[in-house]
Amino acid sequence: MTSQGQDHPRFHGRRHGKPLRPRRAELVAGLLPRLRVPLDAAARPDTLFAEPPAAVWLEIGFGAGEHLAAQAAAHPDVGFIGCEPFVNGVAALLARIQAEDLSNIRLHDDDARQLLPALGAASIDRAFVLFSDPWPKRRHHKRRLISPGFLDALARVLADGAEFRFASDHMGFVRWTLDLLTRHAAFEWTARRPGDWRRRPPDGVETRYEQKALARGAACVYLSFRRRPRDTAAA
Repeated sequence: MTSQGQDHPRFHGRRHGKPLRPRRAELVAGLLPRLRVPLDAAARPDTLFAEPPAAVWLEIGFGAGEHLAAQAAAHPDVGFIGCEPFVNGVAALLARIQAEDLSNIRLHDDDARQLLPALGAASIDRAFVLFSDPWPKRRHHKRRLISPGFLDALARVLADGAEFRFASDHMGFVRWTLDLLTRHAAFEWTARRPGDWRRRPPDGVETRYEQKALARGAACVYLSFRRRPRDTAAA
């Protein structure tokens, strides 16, 4: 998935993997342009869909799209925007969109930092960052997605009361994320008991990365935060 650093806007990570199979290459060439979010139209993300959605949810770094496609199928009244610069992951999601006839997904196939400034303030009702690259080496921590600058940008686009979900199997990255979010004025950690972060949310969907982590016996942590009202938090 994409990795955004605090003060280093240069993208870090792979954009291409194995050569795409012909059918997936056709989807990238033909279907992707129809679903791509135009940055000059992103200020009103609700207008990107054929029917006005009841809410707009954003997933940053959707991998192969398992979670995004499942959520879109479960919530047909919600509009979804997915960000992912890895072409093979985008192609995998496009195949799911076509196979399941999902009409409520739009895509930004590049660095999410390009999209966040284009989105209107308070225009997103839920956001997900699931199993982002933890960049475990200390010298690479500046490449981590979760940073003060990223959280400022995310707080601007989240509506009051919107939920932000984060998950990871890397405890160092979990502690990093929890520290930054609990110190950020715009976010409130919603956990009240250990089970709130030890178990996937009831409506959550297992991702491929999560499945691999669980298969090797790793513990996964699921954090949920609420965007504080702007009259009591820094906007």
